[in-house]
Amino acid sequence: MKPDREAVVAEEKMLVRLRRIMDFTAAMLWQADLSLGQAQKLVADAKEKALELFPDKGETFDLIYGSRFRRILIERYHLQ
Repeated sequence: MKPDREAVVAEEKMLVRLRRIMDFTAAMLWQADLSLGQAQKLVADAKEKALELFPDKGETFDLIYGSRFRRILIERYHLQ
């Protein structure tokens, strides 16, 4: 069964939007003068947006982007 072209295009657009949000979040974590609390809120907001785009993909977010953001927070805020 061939996927509906419109559905594929719509998913590609959502993936592009997700990538932009995650890249923007990572850039903000590295470059903005944020407190640790503000940075954690930014990550939580990014996860919320990701789940709006792709409901039921919280585990996937945690595996891919959660670990990326944790590494940034550890390096930037000297956490252990």
